Amino acid sequence: MNIAFIGHGRVGGALAVHLDRLGHRVTLAARNAQSDGVRALVARAPNLHVAPPQEAVREADVVFLATPFGANRDALEPVMTELRGKILVDCTNPVGAGLTHGLGSEHSGTELIQSWLPETAVVKAFTIYGFENFEDAADPAQGVKPAMLYCGDDENAKRRVGELIAQLGWDPVDVGGAVQALHLEHMTLLWVRMVRMEDVGGPRAPSPFFRSNE
Repeated sequence: MNIAFIGHGRVGGALAVHLDRLGHRVTLAARNAQSDGVRALVARAPNLHVAPPQEAVREADVVFLATPFGANRDALEPVMTELRGKILVDCTNPVGAGLTHGLGSEHSGTELIQSWLPETAVVKAFTIYGFENFEDAADPAQGVKPAMLYCGDDENAKRRVGELIAQLGWDPVDVGGAVQALHLEHMTLLWVRMVRMEDVGGPRAPSPFFRSNE
């Protein structure tokens, strides 16, 4: 599968490297192909491709959006035409001051993105854990498999994203339409509060979202 990444920091970079190792053709959408971040990722995974954003998105089957939420509009604006008919995986979260929901819980960031891109199938995924879990999805607990909750309104898009989730080592759990994205964003805030602020078990602790393999 041809996959492009808009945003390739800790979350996007971890997913891009992992998908590259699985044999997908992964392209970093980069305005500056010689930036330190791009060079560091290519050093980790030499098969990664790098291309200007419009070219990267145009050639992709699935596009991952992994920028800071406040940068989403600026990142998407130049490639909106190329995103028509594509699948966009929204890995972003609107986080406000004091670990509140950045959009006042009135609607989700995913629904806002979908309103900007009516001809794109937006799927919320890869948001309820830290980047460490995207580097390696294996759960330290024996007999369990970590679950990845995801949602969106396009069933075909969710099927394809679910396949990628499974390939990355997660148990894909479709929780419904895009209306569920707000709840996933609140789950992210809970994870950040527990793990980043209170250090409950650390980022590689067994996930609270799992299914038994026994």
